[in-house]
Amino acid sequence: MMGENASLSTNQDSGRESVPEKSQQRERLASTTSRNSEKVQVRTFSSLRQHNFRLFWSGQLLSLMGSSIQSIGQIWLVLNLTHSGWQLGVVGALQALPVLLFTLFGGVFADRWSKRRILLLTQSAAMVQAFLFWLLLITSSVQLWHIYVLALLLGFTNSLDRPTRQAFVVELVGRTDLTNAIGLNSSIANLARIMGPALGGLIIAVTGITTLFLLNALSFLPVLVSLALIRRHELHAQTFQHLNIRQNAWQSLREGMAYVWNTPAVMLVIVVVGLGLLFGSNFGVVLPLFATDLLHVGSAGFGLLSAALGIGSLLSAFWLAWGNQQPTMRRLLMSMLLFCVLEVIFAATRIYLLSFVLIAGVGFTETAFAELAFTVLQMVAPDHLRGRVISVCIVSFDGSLPLGYLLLGWLSEHYGPSLALFIGALLTLLIVGIGWIWRISAEKNMVDSTHF
Repeated sequence: MMGENASLSTNQDSGRESVPEKSQQRERLASTTSRNSEKVQVRTFSSLRQHNFRLFWSGQLLSLMGSSIQSIGQIWLVLNLTHSGWQLGVVGALQALPVLLFTLFGGVFADRWSKRRILLLTQSAAMVQAFLFWLLLITSSVQLWHIYVLALLLGFTNSLDRPTRQAFVVELVGRTDLTNAIGLNSSIANLARIMGPALGGLIIAVTGITTLFLLNALSFLPVLVSLALIRRHELHAQTFQHLNIRQNAWQSLREGMAYVWNTPAVMLVIVVVGLGLLFGSNFGVVLPLFATDLLHVGSAGFGLLSAALGIGSLLSAFWLAWGNQQPTMRRLLMSMLLFCVLEVIFAATRIYLLSFVLIAGVGFTETAFAELAFTVLQMVAPDHLRGRVISVCIVSFDGSLPLGYLLLGWLSEHYGPSLALFIGALLTLLIVGIGWIWRISAEKNMVDSTHF
C-alpha cells in the first residue's frame, strides 16, 4: 500500500509539474515562431536597409502607379474613339517602337553617364507628356493622331529610361543584395499594376478619363525628389567611370553586342524569353475585349482583371525576393511552361471569377520567368557592360512588342480575342520546348560566368 501511495504521489507530482513545462514549451515555440517571422521579414526586405535603394524604391512607387493609371486611361480612350482591336494594337506598337529602335543606344548612354542624372531627365520628360495629354482632354480637342504622337514620345523616353533604371539597381545595393533588390524593384511595378488599373477603372466610371492623366503627371514629383536626395557618395559601382572613353557610341554598342552573341546563357535568355513574351504577353490588346465582348463586365471589370494580373505579379515578386536564390534555367523554363498552360485555360473560360483567378496565375508566372531572366543577366554580365546587356534584353523583351501588338490585334480583329490569345500561347509553348533543348550549354556557361 505504501508503495502504491508513493507511486500515486509521484504521478500526481508529475502531473502538477507538466503544466509549467507545457507553458514553457509554448513560450519557447512562440519565441521561435517570432524569431522565424522576423528572419523572413529581414530576408524579404534586406535590400531596403540601404538608404539609397529605400529612397529610390519608395519614390518610384507613386510614379509607377500613376503610369499604370494612365495606361488604363489610354487604352479605354482609344477603345471609345475607335472600338477597334486593330487601333489598340497600333497605339501599343507606336509606344513600343522606339524601344525597339533606340534602347540599344540607351544602354550605351547608361554605361557612359550618371544614371541618376539620366533618370532625372527621363522622368521629367514623362511628366511633361502626361500634362500634354491632360491639356488635350480638358480642352476637348484630343484626336486619334494626338494619341499616336504622345505614345511615340513616351516610347522615346522609355528607350533611355528602362535600361538605365534596370542597370541602376546594382549601384544602389551592390552585388550582395542584388537578387533581393531586383525582386523588390519588380514589386513596386506590380503593386502599381494592382492598384492602378482598379483605381483607373473606378475613376473612369465616376469622373471620366481626364483625371487619370492629371494624376499621372503629379505622380512624377515624388520620384524626382527621391532621385535628387540620393547620396551619390554611397553608390556602389558607377560603371560609367570605367568605360573606355575613346570608344564612340557605335564601338561601345558593338562591344556589348559581341559579348551577348558569345555568351550562351545571355543568348538563351534573350531569345527564348523574348520570343515567349512576344507571342504570349500582349494582354493590353485583348484584355479590354475580353472584359467587354466575352465576359460583359465593362470598364470596372476590366480594371479588376488588370488588377488581378498585378496581384499575381506582386506575389511573384515577393516570392522571388524572399527566396533570394540564384536562378536556374530549369526553373525559368518551368515557369514559362506553367504560364502557357494558364493562358490557354484563360482563353477558353467565360466565367468571370475563374478568369480573375487564372489571369492572376498568368501574372504570377510571367513575372517569375521575366525576373529570373533579368537576374541571370545581372549575374552574368560584368559591371562595365551591364547597361548594354540590359538594353539588349529590353529590346528583346519590350522592344519586340510592336510586332506582338500588331499580330495579336490582327488576330483578334479577324478571329476574336479568345482564339488570338490561344494561338499566342501555343507559339510560346513551342519556344519553351526549344529552350529546354538549348539549356544544357547555357547552364554550364552560367556556372563559369557568375560574378558573385
